[in-house]
Amino acid sequence: MPVLVTNNPLVDSVYRNEVRVEYNDESLKSLLIRVRDYIHSGYCLLTHPLSGSVKPNETPYKSVMISERSEGTDMRSVQIIEESLLAIQKFEPVCIPENCLPDLQIIDLALIGPALENI
Repeated sequence: MPVLVTNNPLVDSVYRNEVRVEYNDESLKSLLIRVRDYIHSGYCLLTHPLSGSVKPNETPYKSVMISERSEGTDMRSVQIIEESLLAIQKFEPVCIPENCLPDLQIIDLALIGPALENI
């Protein structure tokens, strides 16, 4: 069964009964490092870690689908996650107002939804 790795509490509450959700209240960088660790242990990316047109410094939320664990390491997934980690370091942190967080959760939910329909 694929794994939905997220730091978005809305995604967790909507999908926790439909797919395997690995939710953790953490930064975007920490989430991508967690995804990278999964990839190094044999999982593959099913969605791009920086999908959508929202810049990494404009939202604290991200949801990433990864495959079931398999033998070996998918080098394409390694390349994508490493490039994503480098990309987020290029952006200056932005202070996001608390009242914007629910909207950002909805945007992340909307971005991951179509990927979950194809499971």
